[in-house]
Amino acid sequence: MIISSSIISLNFLLFEQELKLSEQAGIDWLHIDVMDGQFVPNITIGPMFLPFCKKATNLPLDVHLMINHPENHIEAFAKAGADSLSIHIENNPHVLRTVQNIKELGCKAGIVLNPGTPAEAITELLPFVDMVLVMSVNPGFSGQNFLPEMLPKIRKIRKYLDLSKHKILLQVDGGINKDTVSSVIEAGADVIVAATAIYKYPEGIKAGVDALRNS
Repeated sequence: MIISSSIISLNFLLFEQELKLSEQAGIDWLHIDVMDGQFVPNITIGPMFLPFCKKATNLPLDVHLMINHPENHIEAFAKAGADSLSIHIENNPHVLRTVQNIKELGCKAGIVLNPGTPAEAITELLPFVDMVLVMSVNPGFSGQNFLPEMLPKIRKIRKYLDLSKHKILLQVDGGINKDTVSSVIEAGADVIVAATAIYKYPEGIKAGVDALRNS
């Protein structure tokens, strides 16, 4: 299981310290949620934030663009240090072109599905992507409850990926904690994104990571 910790929930007063603690705790990737207040209701951070992450840690930067017109911003995020860039299928009529541009910029390319988007929507894109991200909450805010109704979709996409001739990771994001992680992994996820389950865990970051892995 690859754990990508969403920095949306860390203590920004202790930014560098918490990123170093994340690396020491066994986190695999840093998940960076980029929101524009339009595609989703919240607003977070832009590309200028990524170089600070790179200075604080060697962890790969897993960037999730929850923004309108992501095609206009992928170059800035790639140049700022993103290792992977994931875009939503729902808001880009030329999504394949954007995926191809991401890879031309030297990043891994991911495609994201909101809870209301059927699994079948991404089948034609599988030869071109490195990762599929299934949202198990409505995107925009950390701390939401996992939607168990997404488990059949995760299983269906797992079957699609197993039948594909391409090596594609299946990532799940939203409401994942020590109580929900096992069902997500059993459904076929390779990568889980966790935020409050790590950075708001009562006993600290290392204990939160351990609780996820032990579950």
